[in-house]
Amino acid sequence: MIGNLVCRGNYEACATVTVVGNRGNKQLSAEGLQKLNVTDYLEIVEATPRNTAPAIAFAAFAARPQDILLVTPADHIIKEGGEYTSAVKKAIKLAEQDNLVTFGIQPTRPETGYGYIEYNKTDVLSFREKPNTETAKDFLRQGNFLWNSGMFCFKASVFLQELKKYSEEVYEQSLVAWKAADENQLEVATSMEIPSVSVDYAVMEKSDLLKVVPSDFEWSDMGSFEAVYDYLREQGHPVDEAGNMVIGSDIYTAFVGMRNSILVCTENANLVLQKKCPRI
Repeated sequence: MIGNLVCRGNYEACATVTVVGNRGNKQLSAEGLQKLNVTDYLEIVEATPRNTAPAIAFAAFAARPQDILLVTPADHIIKEGGEYTSAVKKAIKLAEQDNLVTFGIQPTRPETGYGYIEYNKTDVLSFREKPNTETAKDFLRQGNFLWNSGMFCFKASVFLQELKKYSEEVYEQSLVAWKAADENQLEVATSMEIPSVSVDYAVMEKSDLLKVVPSDFEWSDMGSFEAVYDYLREQGHPVDEAGNMVIGSDIYTAFVGMRNSILVCTENANLVLQKKCPRI
């Protein structure tokens, strides 16, 4: 993951974009934002990855207490449009009422690569880890489960309040590191003292303030090359008769005796990997 893109302020005219990512991915962040013509943003550079709870805490420390943060991981693909806009507006309304809001995606298949949220209207009943195929099929039959998108919306002050309440060490050590930062550049020594914890484990699965927005916008987690393969194939990217795909090169490539393989080409290196069995 490059980092978290945090939108602060009114959604229709976002006041600030905050990018939180580690120093090893700083150049990737800059290149990605340049392609999007985004030049006015706040960059917070982590000295070392400490997972999503500290990363979001840094963005909250940088914001004003009443700012509403829209947190989206940078390795997701989201199709903009009316459904996405509607979901964000619903989340903002819930966040204005001092809730921690997560986005749940209506499942379209028995996906085993995502976590699930059991829900009733906007109430979160439970979080479920990545299931096996039969459990995923059962979730779809029940009809009250959503994919856990890992996207959130909340006031900066409410998030920090709940982080301190349920994961005090993460909060305190993140604050120490933030105060020691030089122009939003975190230092190694204080950063290493922060427990590496996801925001789900640190806050979301414990807080009584959690709400979910059931959402129908097109979404995909690009956290693995398999997810990239599936997305590109759905978009019409070519594969050969054995399901092999080349990413990043137009040079003819022959896969001899190989099936469902991925070749990723860059200027400096190539990667070959075997895709797992196709998703059901």
